Amino acid sequence: MIDRFLRYVRYETTSAEDAATTPSTPGQMTFARALEEELRGMGLEDITLDANGYLFATLPANVTRKVPTIGFIAHLDTSPDMSGANVNPRIVRSYQGGDILLDGKESIILSPTQFPELNDHLGEDLIVTDGHTLLGADDKAGIAEIISAVEYLQQHPEIEHGRIRIGFNPDEEIGLGAHKFDVKAFGCDWAYTMDGSEVGELEYENFNAASARITIQGRNVHPGYAKGKMLNALRIASELVCALPPQQSPEQTEDYEGFFHPTSVSGTVDSAVVSLIIRDHDHDIFESRKAFVQRMVDNLNERYGERVATVEITDQYANMREVIEPVMYIIDMACEAMRRADVEPRIKAIRGGTDGAQLSFKGLPCPNIFAGGMNFHSRYEYVPIQTMQKAMMTIVYLASIVAE
Repeated sequence: MIDRFLRYVRYETTSAEDAATTPSTPGQMTFARALEEELRGMGLEDITLDANGYLFATLPANVTRKVPTIGFIAHLDTSPDMSGANVNPRIVRSYQGGDILLDGKESIILSPTQFPELNDHLGEDLIVTDGHTLLGADDKAGIAEIISAVEYLQQHPEIEHGRIRIGFNPDEEIGLGAHKFDVKAFGCDWAYTMDGSEVGELEYENFNAASARITIQGRNVHPGYAKGKMLNALRIASELVCALPPQQSPEQTEDYEGFFHPTSVSGTVDSAVVSLIIRDHDHDIFESRKAFVQRMVDNLNERYGERVATVEITDQYANMREVIEPVMYIIDMACEAMRRADVEPRIKAIRGGTDGAQLSFKGLPCPNIFAGGMNFHSRYEYVPIQTMQKAMMTIVYLASIVAE
């Protein structure tokens, strides 16, 4: 499994938000083709790779009785937040605490002072970066775990299991992983994304999410003669951002608390654009947050006596809890599988989104299981080998439990 993972992270699969193609970058298709060849070499069946980079395959059942078909899903791409080119991983054996020097020349350090979760992995083997790229455990750890679990089941025919489907998709990091995912062709009763972080994480709740794009039309005149005439769009944009409740920001919230998060401000005196995201687990509060943003814009127009601002609010994804709760046995099975893998389940809500949320609303209930990566999207990303092993065995035990 570790050899696989170390090979996978060397594929550059960074996705790109401004692309008009699927996958958004050619490296993802290169990686998908390599995985397709690997799966064929393992003797899997029903292997398909479509033009959009969605790779599906089947491990046939080894029992004749009727058993539900379940799936395991991970994404091919890595985040555009940090370079994924020329990833140079190394293994820190039996971590004993303290700082890990990633690059001595530039003094890049992975430290428990900034990342105290490191202390939860004393004595474990950590795969780290050289400090100049992300690692790619999000989600190549998930891919390695899924393929290795399938290989383990092939090598242990005494473990009974039903039909297992695996799916690897592009562009999760830019929110498009599930958009062209053919749920009908995947053909599962339910599935699990292997895309969580810390050992034991099991997630079936996520934010309701929306984006807001506020366009401000100012009025530019010569600044020496501007009194009573100029409307500075940048100043109005700043006013708008400052009116967002500071205690309801990402840096001030946790657990089930939602937030408003301005992500960019751009423009000139003549015109400006403010982009922000809106998040909340509770549907009613989520709707009230969207209404609050609309009122802010209405208030600006009222105060300036003309239509200086317009807003476009777009729903992005919804909380999958309402889809999962009627089939909670799929969570119970995952918890039992973790316990058999010597892992204590830690059910928590995702402070973000997941392909599983969108897939759930497309008819495929799909909670999220830990893959082990920590400090996603950064040069400080790392993954404990022991966590990856437990994730792999959680998949194995899940297949067995469903057959039981």
